[in-house]
Order: sequence, then structure tokens, then C-alpha cells
Amino acid sequence: MADERDESVKLNTDKTVEDSSSEDENCGVIGENEEAEKTFKELGVTEVLCEACEQLGWKSPTKIQREAIPVALQGKDVIGLAETGSGKTGAFALPILQSLLANPQRLHTLVLTPTRELAFQISEQFEALGSSIGVKCAVIVGGIDMMSQSLVLAKKPHIVIATPGRLIDHMENTKGFSLRALKFLVMDEADRILNMDFETEVDKILKVIPRERRTFLFSATMTKKVQKLQRAALKDPVKCAVSTKYSTVDKLQQYYIFIPSKYKDCYLVSILNELAGNSFIIFCSTCNNAQRVALLLRNLGITAIPLHGQMTQNKRLGSLNKFKSKSRSVLLATDVASRGLDIPHVDCVINYDIPTHSKDYIHRVGRTARAGRSGKSITFVTQYDVELFQRIETLIGKKLPAFPTQEEEVMMLVERVSEAQRFAKLEMKEQHEKRKRPKGRDADDDDTEQASGVRKKVKGGSGGGGGGKKKGGGAWRGGR
Repeated sequence: MADERDESVKLNTDKTVEDSSSEDENCGVIGENEEAEKTFKELGVTEVLCEACEQLGWKSPTKIQREAIPVALQGKDVIGLAETGSGKTGAFALPILQSLLANPQRLHTLVLTPTRELAFQISEQFEALGSSIGVKCAVIVGGIDMMSQSLVLAKKPHIVIATPGRLIDHMENTKGFSLRALKFLVMDEADRILNMDFETEVDKILKVIPRERRTFLFSATMTKKVQKLQRAALKDPVKCAVSTKYSTVDKLQQYYIFIPSKYKDCYLVSILNELAGNSFIIFCSTCNNAQRVALLLRNLGITAIPLHGQMTQNKRLGSLNKFKSKSRSVLLATDVASRGLDIPHVDCVINYDIPTHSKDYIHRVGRTARAGRSGKSITFVTQYDVELFQRIETLIGKKLPAFPTQEEEVMMLVERVSEAQRFAKLEMKEQHEKRKRPKGRDADDDDTEQASGVRKKVKGGSGGGGGGKKKGGGAWRGGR
């Protein structure tokens, strides 16, 4: 975030931006590039930024970075298509920081993202890469006080990272805030921005920012809406495609389990027990379901934490940080977490509810097996999901193997799980009642870790349910 010192970017005059015209591959679709390992310096990245990459542990550029950076440094508009987890943020951040070094200016770049968590993550990358040159970023997203954001914008940061809705609020209501001098516009996960029906907001933003600007459009999937946006916003763009078909990473082991709908919870608990010691992201289709399953697992002593759109922004960031710091091993999330979030240690992604849009499957499973690591994904397919599952298999172009499970062992869990389901429902009801009450002492408990009233009953009266698992419950009691 921008701080009190309103200093401009410290410019190293002796470190001029190197001409990268020699790197021009061709101006059509770039993709089947030479496999020779290149360095950031060979791509035309200036010395001070190469050092920043080294400090972050980026040894050599990823495919999308090799394709996009030279083109961007030549001053062209870029459409970057690459699978999730392939280093897209670095591909647009480095050319922007290099341009900022050459011509320091406040309110230089606007980055639009579909979700709040992704905005914070992009900001972290910009600040890490630009720490040695004094770059100031502002994250402008919903769920955070407008007034404090206005103060940050008044200091005129170099880079604004925003979700479209909240940016429009500031453009209409914050005096003195204008993007008329903007040099760069980046749309990250552009297909998702448009899928979340931000089309009218994006149109409004495009109307007020300068036409003489550079535009980068990054997306894992190319949809008709993105093509329409490309025509409206980009001038003679170069397409840098490193994945033409919808692909998932090679080191990702993908499985499915065909199960009766009513035993979904039992199978979930069984898998979590079987793969205990790993960290999981479990995707649910609704906020309600994410909350319910988180409560259910906690009642069984598994350290689970929810992340969904009905939580306040502070709680969402809190959940994410607990999961990132490994103090929680299971994150229950809606698709709010399926895009762009980079949590290196995710071992397994479970699709508890199958995604209705096949392309969302690629983004969800892309949360694991990142940056060359291996990972697992398991998709639950009930009798109602067969058609959706077949669509996913068609999209990724492969038949998935079944995950081996022991039905008898799963059925042994039915009694314990149904008891935990009952308590989870009670707890959900209790929380719903609290939300209805006038705000007072209960105003801030939308994180289920606070709701221990019902849990005490589980602990006392669960009979033979808990077994040795109960000691694991300390994690949720200590998580306040």
C-alpha cells in the first residue's frame, strides 16, 4: 500500500531500458517457441528487475513470460493465453515496472481482476518485484472501507489493482481521483471478469481511460466475450498462446469417484482420513454448502476453514492466511478461490460439487500442482452429475481414472457423519439467527470458528461418535 512518503520511483539512470527489438519472434500467434532456456536479461529485462526476480527465486522465465515479455517491451498490446499457475502475473508485471522505471509517473497502471483475493496477490507480486525501486500499489476492492481507500488514492500510487465494481464507485464518488493519465491497462483472468457480468463496469472504465494506452489481456481460456473485449480495447495485439487447447498441468493426477448423492459427506471424510497430513482445497457450489461442510468437518475434529462471498473481507483474508500458514489443513471454498490464488503447498483439490461450467474445472484443479510440483484432484460425481462430468472429460481431452475407495470402510462412517451433519445444521441455524439480531456483541461472527455453542454439545453427547479423532478438535477451539 502507498505510505506517507509521496516519493516518485527511484530511477537508476545508468540502468537504461534495453532495446528488445531483436527479440521479435513474429507478429502473429507466438507459441511453438524454441525450447532453449532463456534468462530474464536475454528477454530484455533491465538489470535491477533481473535482480528482483533472483531474490524472489525466479531462476528462469516460464513459457508465457518468454513469449509475452519481449513483445510487451516493444510497446505492443498483448493477449496472453496460458494455463493457470504458469506465471502470468510476472509476464505483465515486469514490462510495466520497466516502463515505470523509464518514465516515472503516478497512477501509471490499472490492473482489473475478478476477485478480491487475486487483487491482493497481484499487489504482493508488484511490491516484491518493485521493492528496490520504491513502487507504491493500492488495492481497491469491495468489502473494505471506502474512506480509507480514498486516502490511499489521494497519495496517487503508481499502480492501482482493483475489482471493477469498487473502482467505478471511486471514479464516481472520490474527488480528485482520475485515470486520465493512465499508461497501462491490464485485465487479468479476463474471461472471468466478463463471466461475472462486469461487462457494463468494464465498458464504463474503458470510456474514461485514455485511448493512447497499452493494454494487456490475460486469460486461461478464450471465450466469445473476451474476443469481443479484445476488439474493443486492443490495438494490433500480439497473441502469446502457450496452451491452445484447455489443458491441465502434466504433474496433476486427476481422479473421479462415482457415489450416491446422499453419501457425499461420508466419502469426503473417508478421503480426508485416508490422505491425512496433506492440505486440501474442497470446492463447493454455494456459500451455504461451503459453510455447512466446514462445520461438519470441524465437528469431526478436522481443522477446516471456509472461504466464500458471504464472509466479510477481513474474514476472507484471515481464512486465506490461516490456510497459507498451514495452521489449517482444509479450505472449504466456492469458486471465489478457483482463480489465480497461488498457495504453493496445496496437495489435493476435491470437487465436492462438480462445476457447472467445464472451464471452471481447469481453474479449480489448477490450485494444485503449481510451478512444477505434483498434486492430486478428485471429483465427486453423483447420479445427477454424469453429463457435466462427461463435458469436463471432453474439454480436457482425457478419460479420468476412478479413485480407489473401500465402500465397506466408508459405510462404517455413516453414523458418525450423520450425527455431525445434524449438529452442523443446528449450528447453521444458530448463526442465521445471530445475523438477524441487531448488531451488537454478535456482529462479527461469520467465521464458524467462533460458533462453539453447539460444538460443546457434540463433545458432551456424541456417544461413540468421536473415537480418537476428538483430540484433533483442539485446532478449532484454539483458532480464535
